[in-house]
Amino acid sequence: MQTKEPLNTASLQRFIEQVKGADMGNQKEVRIDINTAKHITYTLATVLARLAGDYEALMAHNNTAEAKKDETVNVQVDGGKL
Repeated sequence: MQTKEPLNTASLQRFIEQVKGADMGNQKEVRIDINTAKHITYTLATVLARLAGDYEALMAHNNTAEAKKDETVNVQVDGGKL
């Protein structure tokens, strides 16, 4: 997933607030309708896919940087004249 469009995490934020409210009210369960569950699932999948893509890009960048580090540079110093 190469796009860097902002993620719509509103469904996750609402769910988190719902869980916090249930916890503060000492409720034993939280119920959500199927549409909310679908939105949460889609948002989580999108977030995880973006995270995996960013991680792969970071690892590829680090591997390229490491490969450049391993290059050998030979320098000869003859003393020269001033």
